[in-house]
Amino acid sequence: MNVTEYVAAVAAHCPWLAPSLERGLTGWTVYKAVGGAEDVEAGVFHACAQAAEWVRPLANRPHGALVCENVVVLGAGQEALEWPHWVLKHLYGPVGLMFGKFSAGAERTDRCGRRVPAPPVSFLPVRVAVRSRDARFLWRTPNLSAAMAVAVDDGRDVFDGVPCAWKEIKQWAHHLLPGQ
Repeated sequence: MNVTEYVAAVAAHCPWLAPSLERGLTGWTVYKAVGGAEDVEAGVFHACAQAAEWVRPLANRPHGALVCENVVVLGAGQEALEWPHWVLKHLYGPVGLMFGKFSAGAERTDRCGRRVPAPPVSFLPVRVAVRSRDARFLWRTPNLSAAMAVAVDDGRDVFDGVPCAWKEIKQWAHHLLPGQ
């Protein structure tokens, strides 16, 4: 998997990416989607939770705001990312982590209307929240946006009160949907 050209092109749209790369603070975890849809979602969720727990203690170190771990999901599309992304951003947002979601081949524009290159692979980045800017990504979830704005990682177990098995976690997360 070679994402070098993509990363270089995206750096023009993200002011934190180049400094993160220069300091060796951008990592890539590769997960191969195997099994049925539920198994893939569970694997993506657990791989991203592991990445988040790796990022958390680095957030308060020098240059911690530049730490980013990208979890690549080979062999799966947008649908395999939806629920894990939804759950993870709600679990980790209140402790100051942000999750992105990029699908292979999906084109986007940045906040200035410029075309952002389509990623060659599907992936979920896990990074330290930039409170002054990330609210724009959370406009559909005002409660999460408000929690992220004042987030403090006090070391809490983000899974306290959350079921252990993916199927139950997903069911639990339904209460987080807008209008619920």
